[in-house]
Amino acid sequence: MRINIYRILSAASCFLLINGALFAQQTEIRYLSGTDKDHTVPWEFFCTGGMNSGKWTTIPVPSNWELQSFGAYNYGHDEKGNGKKKSTEQGLYKRRFIADKTWANKQIEIVFEGVMTDTEVKLNGQVVGPVHQGGFYRFQYNITQFIKPGVENLLEVNVSKVSADSTVDNAEREGDFWVFGGIYRPVYLKILPASFVQRVAIDARADGKFAMDVFAEQVKEGDEITAQVKTLKGIAFGKPFTATVTNTSEKIQLSNSFTNPKQWNPEFPNLYTVEVSLRRKGKVVHVFHQRFGFRTVEVRKGDGIYVNGVKIMMKGVNRHSIWPESGRTLSRKIHLKDIELIKDMNMNSVRMSHYPPDPEFLDLCDSLGLFVLDELTGWQNKYGTPVGEKLVKEVVTRDVNHPSILFWDNGNEGGWNTDLDDDYALYDPQKRVVLHPWSNFNNVDTKHYPDYSYVEKAAEKGDVLLHTEMIHGLYDGGHGAGLDDYWKLFRKNPRHAGGFLWVLSDEAIVRKDLNDSLDTDGNHAPDGIVGPHHEKEGSYYAIKEIWSPVQVAKPTLDKSFAGKLSIENNYLYTNLSSCKFKWELLKFPLAKNKKTGHTVITSGNTSIAMAAGKTGTLQIALPANWANADALSFTAIDQYGRALYTWVWPIQQPATIAELNIAATKKPAAAIKESVEGKMLSIICDGIRYDFDISTGYLTTVTKNQQLIPFGNGPVLAGEKQTLQKIKHSKLGSNKYEVEAEYTGDASLNVKWIFASGSPVKLEYSYTQSKAADFYGISFNVDESKLKGMKWLGAGPYRVWKNRLKGAPLSVWQKKYNKAITGEVISYPEFSGYHGNVYWITVETAASSFTVYTDKEDLFVQMLKPRKASTTFIPHVNPPFPEGNFGFLNAIAPIGTKFRAANTMGPQSQKNNPVSGSVSGSLWFEF
Repeated sequence: MRINIYRILSAASCFLLINGALFAQQTEIRYLSGTDKDHTVPWEFFCTGGMNSGKWTTIPVPSNWELQSFGAYNYGHDEKGNGKKKSTEQGLYKRRFIADKTWANKQIEIVFEGVMTDTEVKLNGQVVGPVHQGGFYRFQYNITQFIKPGVENLLEVNVSKVSADSTVDNAEREGDFWVFGGIYRPVYLKILPASFVQRVAIDARADGKFAMDVFAEQVKEGDEITAQVKTLKGIAFGKPFTATVTNTSEKIQLSNSFTNPKQWNPEFPNLYTVEVSLRRKGKVVHVFHQRFGFRTVEVRKGDGIYVNGVKIMMKGVNRHSIWPESGRTLSRKIHLKDIELIKDMNMNSVRMSHYPPDPEFLDLCDSLGLFVLDELTGWQNKYGTPVGEKLVKEVVTRDVNHPSILFWDNGNEGGWNTDLDDDYALYDPQKRVVLHPWSNFNNVDTKHYPDYSYVEKAAEKGDVLLHTEMIHGLYDGGHGAGLDDYWKLFRKNPRHAGGFLWVLSDEAIVRKDLNDSLDTDGNHAPDGIVGPHHEKEGSYYAIKEIWSPVQVAKPTLDKSFAGKLSIENNYLYTNLSSCKFKWELLKFPLAKNKKTGHTVITSGNTSIAMAAGKTGTLQIALPANWANADALSFTAIDQYGRALYTWVWPIQQPATIAELNIAATKKPAAAIKESVEGKMLSIICDGIRYDFDISTGYLTTVTKNQQLIPFGNGPVLAGEKQTLQKIKHSKLGSNKYEVEAEYTGDASLNVKWIFASGSPVKLEYSYTQSKAADFYGISFNVDESKLKGMKWLGAGPYRVWKNRLKGAPLSVWQKKYNKAITGEVISYPEFSGYHGNVYWITVETAASSFTVYTDKEDLFVQMLKPRKASTTFIPHVNPPFPEGNFGFLNAIAPIGTKFRAANTMGPQSQKNNPVSGSVSGSLWFEF
């Protein structure tokens, strides 16, 4: 079948694909498979083992056969890691097709974009070439002598999931990722004229210097190779330039120089096309097109990484090629979504972990703008030299012309064969630097998962730092947690070039043998910033704020504020004159209002010209009555219309917001009743009964309309043992009552409950905290079984950790109760955990909701305790919580990563320092 140019370019970008019957000098592409996971073609199929084996049937191509209910599933750690035996099935494929008669006297090649793992190809019963080994690479065969034009041809492909080369198995199938089988990327025929251009390798420099190696086949002396550079709109850029074939060597070299080319970088991803024509005696024999960009990459020893003469910082993430329902068989839609997520987090870089991606993904990185590290497979194990040399050639010749690729990664974490280091330059005229991720090689220290002290000490060394993996994101740990401190430290070191978070998405797959459940192989693969179907976790928004290329200092919104904001341009290439800025004055709904979010009172736009890397002051023209608003929001918008981040800064303090809400709840005053029975003190105020245990001083239960409200048993001083020293209670007139309790122990606590008829109950408290602690504050208990949801004015909607406070703007949020476990039970935002800067919170229960108002900024609310994952317990990503499950805290705990305890991750990741003096606050409870 034929396919439109747009789709063909996405699958094989090195060809201009036009119907060969009309344009004889063009390459024609004939797909034998589909083009992606959503556009497949059924092939005959026989699986030798596992699910649905031992019978001929059909399978969609491309696909991984496990995801189509064939064979057996394996994760790379199986056998060595958990003792699960590796499956060894084979897949036998057949595809019948008619070869056009017009293909006679042309060269026909069959191209496989990716097959796992060993591939034997037969056409019409004859083996067309040696078995290909390696599951992540494009390979092809010249099948001209085997094809039969004008009649039906039989293609047979025998795929062995396990390679006959043990080094291929070690490099590819013992890694920390899922391992599959099958023809999982497209298969197509290339129909070429008798003499043709096979490929080119381009070195286009930022200063306009252009060199190109042209690899042509069946050329003759006197043939001419002419090149014309064009814009993507087809407008000629510069004049054509030509080289004459003087011998039949493998490549012909052309060079030229262009004036003021538009350079490629991730902020301005300018691209061109070179049209390469093969002429014989003045007649065009073949035309070949290749997209490229002008840019220069340098590693300056002891200095940094430069692109187009600009020192760069990579804000990156590692990316697996994965989708739960289709494994490694993806689509343009998924590639686009991954890149949109990456760029929306204000990242500028992506690392291909741990294998070359679909070529379409690299096309999109070129056109949308991302720095790329392209990687040869090898996870703590390496390819042998003979097979490795072939695979290096395949990945470099396929990907060499992508301007987005800055470096080649030779394997990962010890999975590099040093004999292959020099091979990359054989096929890359740009001579990109080769990295050994995890190691210090070629003057670049790519240390994985450094602790904070390593980065501090690295500032004393002369190496360029680029962490190819950092801040591991198992469950809700890492990623945004700790990133703020690390990033500040990175920026202080003039030799630091940034790093790549591990990893973009949870690598989960749908298990056909387990009722279509999602499987992350325990705690091996739930490491994403987003879930398996792109569900955003809290770290997503923290990263977005921390890595925003526009940074704005939080202003002091008091009477002295004159609309001036301190702003920093952290772009590499962009002047802020390209950006837009919008401000809004906000009003938040009262707690009794059913609305969430905010109302915009007034808004305005502003702008500023500021070069990359500079700081300055931006003026916003606020109205005279701006201080009547509840908050000021400020949004930075990039040149493409994408919101970089929206900051929301409070104008009104929590105590003022509490007064407004309390005023709206006033009821007629009525007499307060009291009674004492044994150790129980009962107070009835506004028809609500409050029971206190005199022996502990705790409010134990609250009853309204004969229904028990699921709240009580406090307040307790969080994390501290305390002993009641004294309690007193007294009636102050007919409509006021007070209960006071004093506690001593490792820390002191004083509480006073004030009941005033017609108003919410007020709790005044103060405490001392004399030692470093995971958290400070007071805590109660709620009956989790009765909870339906929560609504609050505060940071949200995601929970926070001490070392991940960013990315949670102030607003009125609401979420339903859920039992989410980040990376395992996906229902985001998670209900349980710490919530930041809470002004008020309504706890929604099955019986009766209640609201608590606060009086201090930066007060945290603990809502329940997060459930622990069902897999191996890792303490670093399971921070401590107070004994109670509903707390009002002045300080909370940080979270660590899979490999790092929190206290190794920087200042914000330490325990909380002792409090100087006492901490006091007030809460109002409206039941």
